[in-house]
Amino acid sequence: MKINPHNILQHELIGLRTEVEDSTNREVEGLFGTVVDETRNMLVIENASGKDKKIPKAGTTFVFELPEVRVRLRGDMLVSRPEDRIKK
Repeated sequence: MKINPHNILQHELIGLRTEVEDSTNREVEGLFGTVVDETRNMLVIENASGKDKKIPKAGTTFVFELPEVRVRLRGDMLVSRPEDRIKK
């Protein structure tokens, strides 16, 4: 199944380009990079300089780049183990 805005919650996020649009931690707002790991509560994003940044899902708004569109998601919707979220 091809990833699109309607099924992004059921897809693997690792490998997607993302930007932190809004966060309770103002220091990470505007961070742009590639998702390299995901846990229940965190996304690990590799930025342009190759450094990994751990970003909490809760309280953060992410913008994911899909092949034809950008999708804005509240991180609260992503909070769960990746394998459980994909099964929903």
